[in-house]
Amino acid sequence: GDLIRVPMPPMSEERRKEMTKIVRAEGENAKIAIRNLRRDANEAVKKLVKDKEATEDDQKRTEAEVQKATDKHIAEIDALVVGKEKDIMEV
Repeated sequence: GDLIRVPMPPMSEERRKEMTKIVRAEGENAKIAIRNLRRDANEAVKKLVKDKEATEDDQKRTEAEVQKATDKHIAEIDALVVGKEKDIMEV
């Protein structure tokens, strides 16, 4: 009694292509969000340096770490998008 089965016909080629476009768009939205977070973090560090609460060396080090994390997460998103596109295009 906990399971409901809904029969669904397989997607057409056209619908699969539409779904891959949606996946790419969502992946791009996720990458934009990550870039916005990077920008916010870099601005916060620059403000600390301006207020003399951190040194310029700290700023450079932090910006490098933030960029490394950004690159890592964008690569993960790219891998997920490619994998999902492959899943969708399978018949």
